[in-house]
Amino acid sequence: MKSNAAAPVARLLGSIPHRLQLAGGWIDQPFVSQHNPRPPGSMVVVQIQPDFRPMDRSGIASGTRAIAMKIWKGRLPARPPEELARELYEVENKGKAEPSGSQDMIGLVYPGVNRLDYDFKVQGGVFPSHIESCNGAHVARWLNRVLYLIPVEPRPDGYSPLGIKNLDPKWVARLGRSGQDCYRAIVSMDAKALGASLNLTMKCWETLLPHVVRHPLLRLDLMPLLKAYQRQYLGAMYSGCGGGYLIVVSNQPVPAAFKITVRFASKEPRSGDRKPPLALPRPDSASETPNSAARCRAPYRF
Repeated sequence: MKSNAAAPVARLLGSIPHRLQLAGGWIDQPFVSQHNPRPPGSMVVVQIQPDFRPMDRSGIASGTRAIAMKIWKGRLPARPPEELARELYEVENKGKAEPSGSQDMIGLVYPGVNRLDYDFKVQGGVFPSHIESCNGAHVARWLNRVLYLIPVEPRPDGYSPLGIKNLDPKWVARLGRSGQDCYRAIVSMDAKALGASLNLTMKCWETLLPHVVRHPLLRLDLMPLLKAYQRQYLGAMYSGCGGGYLIVVSNQPVPAAFKITVRFASKEPRSGDRKPPLALPRPDSASETPNSAARCRAPYRF
């Protein structure tokens, strides 16, 4: 390979990062979070390097990124991330009857691993009441090693995951807890717990919104494939509704899978650069170790 071969690819792909959704997805939607009996419920998004072109309609927020590429001319502006997330949310969702969740925008503009805490009583559940971030290089390298992506199939035209809604509060609470479990597992670098949190999220999706994984327009039966990987590896989930990619947690190589690279902040923010967090209870405070908390904690506020 030529030494400068990456430059044309990088120019083509652009510098705005991608967003990978892990456990807890859908809790960012107010129609879900309003049924949570124990708010806040959490989900995890990870900012990843734009070193590949994802499939469209695959749960990687490629549509949101395309809008960001257009309005920001291919580069993230040097402005506070909460400001960028709000701007992108307004542009993408203008006039939409079913708006995209704010996790899509947040995942593109917040570096590192981010736990988004949603409470319907705070801003109507549209934006998180609190964001907990981990930008530790050691944690990022570990996550690079244990996460694998397998292309499956993009969701088809005309497909909607919202045809059936079984919004049982018990399962909504479990969904929100899966995001808390996921973040705690990542900062503790516990692959087994990380896999379990992804598995729990998939069970919640299957129960709450069955059309996420089963729908007449889906050509592939997603559940047998998912369960096979869950049995063989530490855990697995789909990157979005209707398939997309299979995200697998494993300490060993996964055949036919590729790796991602977490994009993390290279240095800690200066004093005053970030707003203080809201005075909300921390769902995972009792179980974080002092070392992981010290290298990861960077709260944000919307």
